[in-house]
Amino acid sequence: MHSSLIAWILRAVPFGTIIMYGALGEILTEKSGNLNLGVPGIMYLGGFAGFASAYYYETLSASPNAFVCIVVALVCAVLASMAGGLIYSFLTITLRANQNVTGLALTTFGMGVANFFGVFILNGSSYAAAPLANKAFAAQMPVLSKLGDAGKILFSYGFLAYAALLLAVVLHWFFTRTRVGLNLRAVGENPATADAAGINVTLYKYAATCVGAAICGLGGLYYVLDYNQGIWATTDQIEALGWLAVALVIFTTWKPLNAIWGAYLFGMLYWLYQFLPSLLGITVSSAMTDLIQMLPYVVTIGVLIVVSLRKKKENQPPAHLGLAYFREER
Repeated sequence: MHSSLIAWILRAVPFGTIIMYGALGEILTEKSGNLNLGVPGIMYLGGFAGFASAYYYETLSASPNAFVCIVVALVCAVLASMAGGLIYSFLTITLRANQNVTGLALTTFGMGVANFFGVFILNGSSYAAAPLANKAFAAQMPVLSKLGDAGKILFSYGFLAYAALLLAVVLHWFFTRTRVGLNLRAVGENPATADAAGINVTLYKYAATCVGAAICGLGGLYYVLDYNQGIWATTDQIEALGWLAVALVIFTTWKPLNAIWGAYLFGMLYWLYQFLPSLLGITVSSAMTDLIQMLPYVVTIGVLIVVSLRKKKENQPPAHLGLAYFREER
């Protein structure tokens, strides 16, 4: 039972890290008033661009370097994800298209682009691998990860897992302690008032959406090059994780620090079915497995109901979330 519990945690933390990136990026986007439901598509773009760049670098270079591999993958993942965020921004901010429809279209677009270009890498195979990139991104802390069970639980992850924790803290500080962060929150709450106060609403919305998309893309990159062992295959798993990230935003009530424990809780709940037999000595049927994997969504719905009933201002989404801003109506 003890070993099963440790294995459960080791499975949940990387899983939670993927959706934490997606949630943190979407929190930043939604703080500006933009509701981007294209998170799964953006994670696809980031994951594929990072993998493809690392794959071709490893394949074409005579002596590939692990550090260069990390830099190339990160840069390409961020640029591809920001491109997706820029498309969404142009359509919803400049052209004022419906945000819900645009986000869903972006999800389909991102998946389609990644799977289309992925065909050239797969070249008829069921999967393609970037082993050096996986080794670089999944490298554990050499000494600390060997210090018993505590060391294994705390230090057995790649550097992006710890970067996600740091990012959550930085975003909390950004929203609560910086003038730019407070201006961004003002844009999401009441863009007309922010505009009257001299804040460039369009600039803030564009910047938050594109940077938020870049953060989401890191989740896709982490999935492919670390969690999935550097393997790219045509799969819908990233899409499912993207929707979990959107659910996590609601669960955390738009607070970056809550995304830390919320993401790990989602990971624990999602993989509960695999460890129930060894932990409790029971048999889990296939139907029960599907029900257990629904737990993160069920918990999110429960939180949404509680938050709606309590109506506390600090737990509500930005007042102008999902609405286009028409300056001439100010």
